[in-house]
Amino acid sequence: MIIDLRHLAIFVKPAAIDMRKQINGLAMIVTEAMGKDPLSGSLFLFCNRERRILKALYWDRNGFCLWQKRLERDRFPWPASEEAAREITYEQLSMLLDGIDFWKAHTSLPYSSVM
Repeated sequence: MIIDLRHLAIFVKPAAIDMRKQINGLAMIVTEAMGKDPLSGSLFLFCNRERRILKALYWDRNGFCLWQKRLERDRFPWPASEEAAREITYEQLSMLLDGIDFWKAHTSLPYSSVM
């Protein structure tokens, strides 16, 4: 089970999730709350209220994979709003796992003229 995350759609569930949930419970959240198909081969990310535990759910050809990362120190940057499931890039996933808060990064200002 070696996957290339660069070619996957990666979705973040902004709200806190009860980390006692396992594959079936998280797959139900993907279907009902996120409006996505858990069998699509996309990677779905969930975080607990304290932002110390992150779980990733992924369908790998013939079964689900459930990965977990627990931080012993610090917290994961996580979106504060309860918006719909948000898609992120592989680069953003790398930043997320490294603790870089790209959600608070500067946004582009669309100007059409100087004056």
